[in-house]
Amino acid sequence: MDRRTLLAGMAAAPLAAFARPANPSSAVAATRYGRVRGTVEDHVLVFRGIRYGADTATTRFRRALAPKSWSGIADATRYGAAAPQTRAEETTSEDCLFLNVWTPALDAGKRPVMVYLHGGAHAHGSGSHPTYDGGNLVRRGDVVVVTLNHRLTALGYAYLAQLGGPAESGNVGNLDIVLALQWVRDNIAAFGGDPGRVMIFGQSGGGAKVVTLMAMPEARPLFHAAATMSGQHVTAAGPMHATRRAQAWMDRAGAASVESLMQLPVERLVEAMAMTDPLEGKGEISFTSTLDHGVLPRHPFVPDAPREAAHIPLIVGNTHDETALWIEKTLRAGDTTWDNLPGRLAKETVKDLAPDYVIRRYRELYPDRTPGQILLAATTAGRSWPGHLIQAEERARIGAPTWMYQLDFACPEAGGILGAFHSLDIPLVFDNVAAQGSRTGTGVEARRLAGQMADAFIALARTGNPGHSGIPEWPQFDLERRVTMIFDTVVRVENDPRREERLLFSVAPYIKPGG
Repeated sequence: MDRRTLLAGMAAAPLAAFARPANPSSAVAATRYGRVRGTVEDHVLVFRGIRYGADTATTRFRRALAPKSWSGIADATRYGAAAPQTRAEETTSEDCLFLNVWTPALDAGKRPVMVYLHGGAHAHGSGSHPTYDGGNLVRRGDVVVVTLNHRLTALGYAYLAQLGGPAESGNVGNLDIVLALQWVRDNIAAFGGDPGRVMIFGQSGGGAKVVTLMAMPEARPLFHAAATMSGQHVTAAGPMHATRRAQAWMDRAGAASVESLMQLPVERLVEAMAMTDPLEGKGEISFTSTLDHGVLPRHPFVPDAPREAAHIPLIVGNTHDETALWIEKTLRAGDTTWDNLPGRLAKETVKDLAPDYVIRRYRELYPDRTPGQILLAATTAGRSWPGHLIQAEERARIGAPTWMYQLDFACPEAGGILGAFHSLDIPLVFDNVAAQGSRTGTGVEARRLAGQMADAFIALARTGNPGHSGIPEWPQFDLERRVTMIFDTVVRVENDPRREERLLFSVAPYIKPGG
């Protein structure tokens, strides 16, 4: 049976047919570097803190090395350290190259592999958040799930090449992900996974990393499907701006040269990362993937979508009310008025349009909306949504298989005034609505929607088409119909949702937030 016939048969069968939870007696797996012992949790084998790279303290700002082999059986029952970062909520270390695996069994199952890249604006987070637990995806779809840690913020993305540092320094965080994907290629079969069927997906900064990897020649052969969730990355950091940020950070750390920067204790480097961004004049200094003409030779979606990645099926997703996550206090306070709305809109919107004009058009389109509701809608449409539209549009222009979704399911808190905010789709895609940190609620509608979103992502990993999941037919995105799957209490397809809002903001160029 050829691959096309096999996938067609898989598409016709319900996902439940593939769910074969194991009852494993042993949680010891063999990697190329040595054996690891995990745990068994509700019929799922879980391996936490598997080393995929060596301690980066010895390769600071440079490409990481593969781990050394070990004898005996290494413990894989606890998460590894997260990357050094400000506002850390867990143990951090430059020795942070660890990944986690959830699998039904260690047999030669040839299961799809779903590799999740965590968010946090390239600056915060790790692969161990409770909502990223892969157990429910494994039990639901007979897949293998991987999450990982990699270098973040200045240690992962400070571009030092123009200051005498390593040429790859602006992208070593992404090169860590490449190293992890190479580990998956070389080792995942021992965990029941198929190295020829690897999907990467991520939310926010993780989604941005997904589309950046699609523009990296070294990364592209290592995965076969992708999904970006609220990862509105269209451009990487330019080398000149990235150099200015790196120089400002070096000055704050008290380093006269890159060589001296390499010798400073990591605590000093992290302290300096908390500085105000020198280009934005607000917020914490921003380090992201850098156009370095080597590791990353082009922007993810400028001047177009990379044709070299046109064969990779991609989901582009966003939430209806992205910016509620950042203006939550304002929305809860309920003190937005027609008088203060223009100033608040100007502060939170990156599209350069006159606030009074935007407000007038919104009042014409939606005469019953309150100032607070218009603030939420306009900031989302003028800040977060345009990047997702550009991603889908540019892919459609080159005929690349792309599916777009919008999460409309509202957070039940505060009477629903927060809507479907940035990150609310994470516990739904992982089918983890009951996990610590989920804000979806655990009602019947939330649980049903979680199953539908999880099935769509599993279908993409398994067949390369999220429409093979049993939800309503999900056509590919094109520039004429602009088909978008609406994930809500009733899952449905809409053509060009929020068309008037899209057109309102389309007259101004897009500026990446925090860029």
